[in-house]
Amino acid sequence: MFVDSVEITIASGKGGAGAVSFRREKFVIKGGPDGGDGGDGGDVFVQVNGNTDTLGAFRGKKHYKAKNGAPGGPKLCSGKKGESITLIVPPGTQIYDQQSGELLGDFVVCGAPIKILEGGKGGMGNARFKNAVQQRPTYAQKGLEGVEKCVRLELKLIADVGLVGFPNVGKSTLISVVSNARPKIANYAFTTLVPNLGVVSVGDFKEFVIADIPGVIEGASQGKGLGLAFLKHIERTRLLLFVLDVGLDLKEQYRQLRHELGAFSPILQQRAFGVAINKIDLLPPEELTTILNAFEKSLDPKPAFILPISAHTTTNTAQLVQLLAQAFK
Repeated sequence: MFVDSVEITIASGKGGAGAVSFRREKFVIKGGPDGGDGGDGGDVFVQVNGNTDTLGAFRGKKHYKAKNGAPGGPKLCSGKKGESITLIVPPGTQIYDQQSGELLGDFVVCGAPIKILEGGKGGMGNARFKNAVQQRPTYAQKGLEGVEKCVRLELKLIADVGLVGFPNVGKSTLISVVSNARPKIANYAFTTLVPNLGVVSVGDFKEFVIADIPGVIEGASQGKGLGLAFLKHIERTRLLLFVLDVGLDLKEQYRQLRHELGAFSPILQQRAFGVAINKIDLLPPEELTTILNAFEKSLDPKPAFILPISAHTTTNTAQLVQLLAQAFK
């Protein structure tokens, strides 16, 4: 199951208490304090793993807590540090503090674990407090409490190109033709219920990632349809590709899509974009030329390119791949 948003509670471990102890050995008169320090509490780390692309692993468990540090012991024995925990997340995960809304981290690149919560400091044992005035301290520090936060994990897929279009305009067919993605394809609206990622090869040594999201409808930015839940997955893309159905009003499709993107995020409305006009195999050449000329003159702002295609017959799909690769060099 594709999961792109979860709420969980994370907590670092509490520090162990310092020990109050005095040296007691045969033939040793009035042994001094020898209480050891408590161990630090465990930390909370986050690590990006490219082998996962969903937050589904967090659905069955809501609380994640590192272990507490062990208390100090006699003979200056320090307590063991609490065991840390590591949250494994897919690339593109953002972690927000639920209470303040603060972004705690944006985890994009695979690599070493990154600490987001530090465990409580272990308390000092009574041996630490011995001095010339206080030869026999009978107190030690308690360990500091760990940190607990309610956080929200949000996944935003990482892709170079994001497909944007109304339901049933052929986005799933297009991504299946130009990439290695194999989405569900059917002749009805909202066939795509979750985002799909595909890798597109350009020649022998270059490739890019393309993302297909469920169809956008009018009012998607206010929560209608599936658009609001998945528009965030094209926020990281370098280029948007508007996929329009030549059998419908091209100007109106373009206007509504631009409006919904701007209402969801002004940044998306400013993103570089191209236009692919799909299903050209359904119209005679003369009528197609007239429609395309009128549509191109009406565009403002101008796209990086406008290309008539047919995903069903693969007409101009190879040229589309080349234009996409050139558009974000």
